[in-house]
Amino acid sequence: MTTAELTVTIQKALDEIRPFLNSDGGDISLVSIDDDKHVKVRLEGACLSCSVNQMTLKAGVETTIKKYAPQIETVENIA
Repeated sequence: MTTAELTVTIQKALDEIRPFLNSDGGDISLVSIDDDKHVKVRLEGACLSCSVNQMTLKAGVETTIKKYAPQIETVENIA
């Protein structure tokens, strides 16, 4: 999978989880993909101050991204 294809795939994963974040006043954007294995995202809006944003990042965002792109090893929030 090329980097461009991987970017499209990860955007699809984020589009799947975005409605759940939007319903709580938050959002997410893709910042970068490093070495085709490490994804950096930015939680936005209400997600910034949410006390469970790390759980959302791991249990929701990372799981969804890995479902679409199993080669991804880590997902990190960049504040």
